[in-house]
Amino acid sequence: MTSSTFPDTRSARQPAKPNLRRVTFIAAAAAIGGFLFGYDSAVINGAVTGIQQHFDISSSETGTIVSAALLGSAVGAGFAGRLADRIGRLRVMHIAAALFAISALGSSLPFSVWDLAAWRGLGGIAIGLASLIGPTYIAEVAPTRYRGRLASFQQAAIVLGITASQLVNWVIAQGAGGESQNSLGPLEAWQWMLMAAVVPAVLYSLLASRIPESPHFLITTRRLQRAGAALRDIEGSDVDTEARIAEIRLALDRSDKPRISDLFGGRFGLLPIVWTGIGLAVFQQFVGINVIFYYSSILWQSVGIEQSSSLLISLSTSVINIVGTVVAMLFIDRIGRKPLALIGSAGMAVSLALAAWAFSYKTGSGDSISIPDTQGTVALIAAHAFVFFFAVSWGVILWVMIGEMFPPKIRAAAMSVATAFNWIANWAVTETFPRLSDWNLSATYVVYAAFAVLSFGFISKFVRETNGKELGDAS
Repeated sequence: MTSSTFPDTRSARQPAKPNLRRVTFIAAAAAIGGFLFGYDSAVINGAVTGIQQHFDISSSETGTIVSAALLGSAVGAGFAGRLADRIGRLRVMHIAAALFAISALGSSLPFSVWDLAAWRGLGGIAIGLASLIGPTYIAEVAPTRYRGRLASFQQAAIVLGITASQLVNWVIAQGAGGESQNSLGPLEAWQWMLMAAVVPAVLYSLLASRIPESPHFLITTRRLQRAGAALRDIEGSDVDTEARIAEIRLALDRSDKPRISDLFGGRFGLLPIVWTGIGLAVFQQFVGINVIFYYSSILWQSVGIEQSSSLLISLSTSVINIVGTVVAMLFIDRIGRKPLALIGSAGMAVSLALAAWAFSYKTGSGDSISIPDTQGTVALIAAHAFVFFFAVSWGVILWVMIGEMFPPKIRAAAMSVATAFNWIANWAVTETFPRLSDWNLSATYVVYAAFAVLSFGFISKFVRETNGKELGDAS
């Protein structure tokens, strides 16, 4: 579903004056799916305590509810490519927007904990669609020179969505006396938190109606007049549409239709480049980043911080996430993807190790849990540093690299597989954290620190730089 199906041919005839302002708007509109990706996946953070109180559920059941969206995300990401190749990029965006809105309404008015999980799973399918369609569409329309920065819009939108969800959660909780289980009008605060996602879902649908369909998709479906109009919209009115269409059609004629079977043939079953993409996707999650975004409220409560303060800490780490993402966007095309990933892995390893040390001083049980002031301060600093190092590196780099690293013949299928593995790894971490933290919070963070160390070695040995290269040249 990406420029995978449609190899990048812009290098042969780059317009002298691309309509950069328009392309920026188009990329930003497509990235609203990333905003919803971040918002819908992280909004559960503020609602967890209220859900636990309302349904009187255990840590194990909490993990199941929070991770339900992630299983749906793996499903959505798994068929997003084929769906977009069949019905178009914009229709997938509209479907995702509708699913986001339906999920938000359903999960805010559940009859039981199990239909809440089902509604969250439906929203997860929307997240999976949005996680792939955004970077795919942007990679197809972005001029090569600006592709890294425009592709980074997806991650910027994700972190803005995460931050917006934490801000909305905090505001709603403040209106309900600081706790998500308190009533606010006819509903409890946590229900309003989940319902609020309807607003960005509607915005996503409206903005998707204001941007052109991918010229690559239009050409492959023989809608040449619309393809020409889309090219003029994206690349500028002076573009030679007949020549550009001919270039893309020639590239299409030389390309085979992507198939899952094309991913096989390596020594260990899959092609080495596919294993590399899967490794990137899995390591991004196994460092435990989404523990911060999904569970930070109950994480900080578990070391003695009250709920209203824990929601504020969740908001502050989300702001740090934005800062790190902006830094990544500024430097990703200057110093490259691989150096940033190495910096991020090293920084995350140190930060996670410090957090593990600090959490080892946790004492007490039940409602009488505490942590010494010094270790509490170290834990807070380490958590914020961890989020910064992730945001400045792996948060952006995964989505940029999986859009660049695969050869044109397999890019659609390989991106779908890598993204599905990312969601499966996300689910595994999210499902297990409540039980692991009940067992030993410090040891849990030692495990995440170990994966950060392993990610450094993985990048060093297996990942090639893609900065400044045409799509697929780094494979």
